[in-house]
Amino acid sequence: MMDAPTLQIAGLRTVFRIAGGDVAAVQDMDLTIAPGETVALVGESGSGKSVTSLSIMGLLPKRVGRIAEGKVTLCRKSGEAVDLAGLDEESLRQVRGNDIGMVFQEPMTSLNPVYTVGEQIAEPIRIHLGKSHREAAADAVRLLADVGIPDPERRAGQYPHELSGGMRQRVTIAMALACNPKLLIADEPTTALDVTIQAQILDLLRKLQSERGMAILFVTHNLGVVAEIADRVAVMYAGRIVETGPVAEVFARPRHPYTKGLLRSVPVLGQAVALKRAGTPLPTIRGNVPSLRNLPKGCAFANRCDYAIAACSLAMPPLVEATPTQKSRCIRWQEL
Repeated sequence: MMDAPTLQIAGLRTVFRIAGGDVAAVQDMDLTIAPGETVALVGESGSGKSVTSLSIMGLLPKRVGRIAEGKVTLCRKSGEAVDLAGLDEESLRQVRGNDIGMVFQEPMTSLNPVYTVGEQIAEPIRIHLGKSHREAAADAVRLLADVGIPDPERRAGQYPHELSGGMRQRVTIAMALACNPKLLIADEPTTALDVTIQAQILDLLRKLQSERGMAILFVTHNLGVVAEIADRVAVMYAGRIVETGPVAEVFARPRHPYTKGLLRSVPVLGQAVALKRAGTPLPTIRGNVPSLRNLPKGCAFANRCDYAIAACSLAMPPLVEATPTQKSRCIRWQEL
């Protein structure tokens, strides 16, 4: 079991009931994360990144969202492999916070304003590890020190509003790591932070991963962050993975027009000034992401793609092996 993937998603299809019908927010999702590996999930807003993470955690909105197909297999700390998609709510509670930790984009949405941060970190330790209040409180202080918060004894007795944004995010990381999970899901954890604090959080995650050997699913739209922290990247568009592979290979030689467009749109230092002087606009991807209620029959990216041909509109391309380590959902990947 030591060599088993920490997380293996196969054929995941997540749907939401809207106006009496089901709309698929995630389709044909296959993804594997090995122990100690960081996989980044990237794409524009609405591509299905956060829905994927909520599907894994079993936090889809009740009566509206559900996993319609597929398996989400987690290798727990005990070595047991479980399909999270088939667990009831009580079983999921035993997994959340214990085997899987999650860091959300905005810490104030996941921190309770009426409890001290020490109490909130100690809670999962008491629930999942069965420790006493005194032992859990001591562990909370240690965790605050582990995530780089100075004077952790004093900070443990403070409330979320008394901390800075960077400190609050460190507290949520401490909460997610309280029970030493096998998998950490970080859903855009640095988006609301300035670049200096962002760099500190990324360094912290790398350090903690190295010490604990956990797997990380890092959800983001920031390709610079992906280059900084991830081993592999999966690019999502309109609910599907369109390209996947090692970060260095995908960034050096993208095999899907959408990935190529994303990389081309990243501002380069000094480029904006030069383009402005030349009267040339910054590179962008034209058009908008299609509505999930009315996806085209063929490739969802075809109407925005510079490489599109008639065949692209006939059927959804499969995710094919472009190289032994890289896959693309494009019929013209060889020409990119």
